[in-house]
Amino acid sequence: QVQLVESGGGLVQAGDSLRLSCAVSGRTFNTYTMGWFRQAPGKEREFVAAITWSGVSKYYADSVKGRFTISRDNAKKTVYLQMYSLKPEDTAVYYCATYRTTYNSALYESENQYAYWGQGTQVTVSS
Repeated sequence: QVQLVESGGGLVQAGDSLRLSCAVSGRTFNTYTMGWFRQAPGKEREFVAAITWSGVSKYYADSVKGRFTISRDNAKKTVYLQMYSLKPEDTAVYYCATYRTTYNSALYESENQYAYWGQGTQVTVSS
């Protein structure tokens, strides 16, 4: 059984930093692209960042580029999202997800490319 467990969310003030973690079990980790998505109240879930299986390539939504950093530790089967300079508009439930197919990162922004999802972790940024 594949499981993704996010952690690290919380309530912070604007300008603060936060690091999210996502631990994966039940599936080979180092052959799949990993992604982070988020969903704010009343909005659709949106792409935040993705990292390829080797960690060489990283992709970001324009709204977080320069403020968020995605990374992974294949030995620990964990993907991270380091968030700096947080803004109230970053408030959302953050989800990690693992790609459907190995050694593939095409259409990384599309939710349909991801097979398994975590339960989400709440990030709230106060002004």
